[in-house]
Amino acid sequence: MTLTLREISQHFSFAGVAEDIRPIGEGLINETFLVQTGNGSPNYILQRKNRHIFTDVPAMMNNIQKVTSHLKKKVIENGGDPERETLTVVPARDGKLYYRDEEGEFWAACLFIEDTVGYDAARDPELARQGGKGIGRFQRLLADMPGTLEDTLPGFHDMRYRFRQWDETLAKDPAGRKILVQQEIAWIEERRAEMLAFRTKVETGELPTRVTHNDTKISNILFDPSGAILCVIDLDTVLSSCCLNDYGDAIRSYANTGMEDDKELYRVGLNMDIFEAYTRGYLSETLSFLGPAERENLAFSARYITFEQVLRFLMDYIGGDTYYKIKYPEHNLTRAKAQYKLLCSMEERYEEMCTVVANVINEPSIHY
Repeated sequence: MTLTLREISQHFSFAGVAEDIRPIGEGLINETFLVQTGNGSPNYILQRKNRHIFTDVPAMMNNIQKVTSHLKKKVIENGGDPERETLTVVPARDGKLYYRDEEGEFWAACLFIEDTVGYDAARDPELARQGGKGIGRFQRLLADMPGTLEDTLPGFHDMRYRFRQWDETLAKDPAGRKILVQQEIAWIEERRAEMLAFRTKVETGELPTRVTHNDTKISNILFDPSGAILCVIDLDTVLSSCCLNDYGDAIRSYANTGMEDDKELYRVGLNMDIFEAYTRGYLSETLSFLGPAERENLAFSARYITFEQVLRFLMDYIGGDTYYKIKYPEHNLTRAKAQYKLLCSMEERYEEMCTVVANVINEPSIHY
């Protein structure tokens, strides 16, 4: 018998009794609920984790606990509030970091952080700078965390792995669409060598492995009502990987003048004001630990991550739309074309991007 949300909540070590449980957020991957209690007790977030995307939820929760424990220690050392400046995992009553119901679904919970402000997009340079500062601070506070995290998303941002998938998809051509996208396939093949060269730098250790967030859109940063950065959330994707992945993905998200799936390609391009602002915020927190190779490859990482999305959207279209949700038959192809337009804009302005990074690094006032 399927348990109710109230019954599931009773399996967690909540202070107080759930009086109301309601959906919160967009729910694109996990299902998320706000659990409201009474009598002055805290409120909580309850999530059903998507076990089809996160195939090892126990390992994922161990990663989250390790990261948040280290962050709490750092926040306390800096005189902050550990219950507001990082997530607090609430264990199940049996001591595990999750509860698995009778249907095999995984549930997890954390303390709800009250009185926060969130944003869906960085529409001005100052907010972009704050976003860069938030992710940079997250990485800085975790730069000395001992050990590594479990690889819960094998192949994530691994271009060698992505090209193996790509080659297999082209060989099988399961939806018979390869003939329709010969020009788009050429986009990928023309850049294969330089993208694999970047991945080689990660494999050899020239670009070191650090703790990374891997979903750096601004909606994953909470601000306090005064506008100060408070907390980075949605830690399901924390991994040990190249920290430039976080920067590159943020630039892809923040600095696109159009939408990810924009049909009007004239609207898509790189917003250099947003690029520079995010870079300033990010480097103000990360220059203390970034090595020479990381600094040198910062701008290219935006091209790398954007190219990866072109490849993945196009591969899913060729493969018959088996991964990304689509709203119409050509949706993944539209996404690929829009991301390719953004990639071309980055390539056209690459020298300018590198100059911005170098100038910011050399500014005496970069540390805010």
